Amino acid sequence: MLVAVRDGEIRHVRGDPDHHVSRGKLCTKCSIAYNGVLRDSEARLTQPLRRVGPKGSGRFEPVSWDEALGEIAARLGGIVAGPGPATILNTHYTGTCALLGMTFPQRFFNRLGATEVDPDTICNKAGYEALSYLYGESDEGFDPETANAAHCILVWGANPSASAPHQHEHWLADAPGTVVVVDPIRTPTAAAADLHLQPFPGSDAALAFAFAHVLRRDGLVDRDFVAAHTSGFDELEPLLEPCTPEWGEETTGVPAALIERAAQAYGAGPSLLWLGQGFQRQPRGGNALRAVATLPALTGNLGRPGSGWAYVTGSGSRRIDDAYLAAGHLLTDAPPSVSQMDLADVLTDPTRAQAIFCWNINIAASNPRLGDLRRALERDDLLTVVIDLFQTDTADLADYVLPASSFLESDDLVCSYFHHTLSAQVKAAEPPGEGLPNSEIFRRLAACMGYVEPELYERDRDVIDGLLQRTGFGIGWDDLKRSGTVRLYPEPRLQFADLAFATPSGRIEIASEVAVAAGQPRVAEPWHDELPARGRLRLLSPASPWALNSSFANDPRIARKLGPPTVTLHPDDASARGLADGDRAALETPTGRLCARVVTDPLSLRGVAYCPKGHWPKLTADNANVNTLNPGDAADMARSTAVHGVEVTVAPFVERP
Repeated sequence: MLVAVRDGEIRHVRGDPDHHVSRGKLCTKCSIAYNGVLRDSEARLTQPLRRVGPKGSGRFEPVSWDEALGEIAARLGGIVAGPGPATILNTHYTGTCALLGMTFPQRFFNRLGATEVDPDTICNKAGYEALSYLYGESDEGFDPETANAAHCILVWGANPSASAPHQHEHWLADAPGTVVVVDPIRTPTAAAADLHLQPFPGSDAALAFAFAHVLRRDGLVDRDFVAAHTSGFDELEPLLEPCTPEWGEETTGVPAALIERAAQAYGAGPSLLWLGQGFQRQPRGGNALRAVATLPALTGNLGRPGSGWAYVTGSGSRRIDDAYLAAGHLLTDAPPSVSQMDLADVLTDPTRAQAIFCWNINIAASNPRLGDLRRALERDDLLTVVIDLFQTDTADLADYVLPASSFLESDDLVCSYFHHTLSAQVKAAEPPGEGLPNSEIFRRLAACMGYVEPELYERDRDVIDGLLQRTGFGIGWDDLKRSGTVRLYPEPRLQFADLAFATPSGRIEIASEVAVAAGQPRVAEPWHDELPARGRLRLLSPASPWALNSSFANDPRIARKLGPPTVTLHPDDASARGLADGDRAALETPTGRLCARVVTDPLSLRGVAYCPKGHWPKLTADNANVNTLNPGDAADMARSTAVHGVEVTVAPFVERP
């Protein structure tokens, strides 16, 4: 990005024309928000607030930082001395996407001995676990710079048009190979692809097995690679025999001829596999991702240019010392983490939850069982501290609200989720009012707690310098600031270049004893979910093109783009329910009810209701969003979210008394 500053104030934020990804243009939703609500001092939190009314009333009074942190520390001290620090919940996620903002506060919670609410269980934890069974790791993806050597790019369950617009507009568009997209929704990325496979939700594993059948049948399994670098193919191979393309069509709804064409394009290789997070958010999502991620092993699409897989590219390729950043050694007796799927129940139990910190996250918009969660957060004896830029739904339920700085207002380091680059987040302006970076907030709270460990007080610049020095790339902060973004490798980086894998055997474990020990099958299974029960539809609630999870939904321009919640249906499904375009429909599960405006689309799958996420409940007419419908069922791995397995009834909306 380029940030224009005049007289200490930001004038505008634009894409950097010299940057190899943005090419002078930010994605539209970010451009609007970065030049809108993010810099609107009237919309931002500017001072610490203390609750004065009933929980959820939104009534607060301003207090000083010393007052707020002193009172919070006193409450925490009483909890530590009584029920114990494990009853203090640490709930967080990505925030500004920068390293210190995401991780430095963990130093405080490690010293405190708090219970972490596992952030990835709301998003992608099942996929991480599935990949670890196969490859021993999950976050070192292919280098996008190697796409020019790929015969095929297979995008499975990702929607770059909404979640990674630059990859949609440039990277995929520029790639010389065949682009295959697997997605139940006809997204703009799917529409632009050479091949779009549209399986019914819950049938991804079956589709992967049909792919593998074609690969085996057509001699596209690299048996030399399989013999040298995998274990367990002899257990998987008999399962492939009945999984013909015709079986695949019957099971997934994807035409057999299309399955064959896509499998052959991928198997010809070299090929890249982009593993999206959407399809592992279902009841057997871990198994599904495990099945799909087996395809590179069968075809030898690893360790050579134009090959590999990517899920979420972590900081390891940037050699970031996460242990130093989080100071994990401060945690001497780690309590078991809590899944976001279980948070509402945990919060209702005073023996398990006496306090909760919410930072970099808006749980009252993004979590399942929103009604139950809200009622749990209304416990008057539950100390609730929210750190945010805005007065979110979660902040309305807090005892204390602390104002944070945005990415424009603090120095930090950024590791892309996709490219193997390192970027400087350079402070461009002061935060409005008394806002502070996360790191400074927790330094001050540590002092109020009387903690003496030096790791808790390390200054941001010293942490940045320490992280950069530990990478060994020879990059200093001043150099990085001048460059903005640096490509760390002179040539495209090959994933698994040495074909060594961090599994117990050192091979790709198609059959995994680690999986068995965790209660999983030894090999992936050709599973497909049953179709929805009569009268119900499978609900998909992926990313909106106008919001980043719940971020940006409070920007006035984006709010107009979002409009009220919508549900897209196949015309036959709409007609069968007495609905037409523009009608108000009631989406309902045992967990809740949502009013949404109907959109019909003949390219939608029959039996599927598409309702994008992103709204703040308090900014909707009925104080609800699509997560109101989510019962919080867990996937088959890691108690991760199964949100895309939800089934709903859809009917004309009728006001209730």
